[in-house]
Amino acid sequence: MEKATFGAGCFWDVEAAFQDIKGVKSTTVGYMGGTMKNPTYEDVCTDKTGHAEVVHIVFDPSITSYEQVLEIFWMVHDPTQLNKQELDIGTQYRSVIFYHNEQQKKLAEASKKKLQKSGKYKKPIVTEITKAKEFYPAEQYHQKYLEKQGLSACKK
Repeated sequence: MEKATFGAGCFWDVEAAFQDIKGVKSTTVGYMGGTMKNPTYEDVCTDKTGHAEVVHIVFDPSITSYEQVLEIFWMVHDPTQLNKQELDIGTQYRSVIFYHNEQQKKLAEASKKKLQKSGKYKKPIVTEITKAKEFYPAEQYHQKYLEKQGLSACKK
């Protein structure tokens, strides 16, 4: 199994986008990238902890490659929006790829470069590519939130 961790706005939509992908074994929403230990949702919402709302994915790379997981990441949000997605504004909603090894870093950088060169976006892609830090799972009521509400991910 391999891990991938992405921030792309509200973690509910991002998690829902990955839940039914073949090869994805689990998704957990939470927080990564900040300085506070064991942050809560309320802490992260202050925009002072440095954490991003993220989805932490465990997947089988023999079924779904990291490159395929990256493609989904790029599709589920607008990577040209700095610290916001839709109506969600703040650094916790930033576009970020947290890589877990050097191969992921290399693939993420190449993927970002390829997307920027594709001309799909007129503005620069602002997605951060950062080494993974400690992952803090979000409160239980956030896990599989859209699924619990009978909703699905917003399609871009």
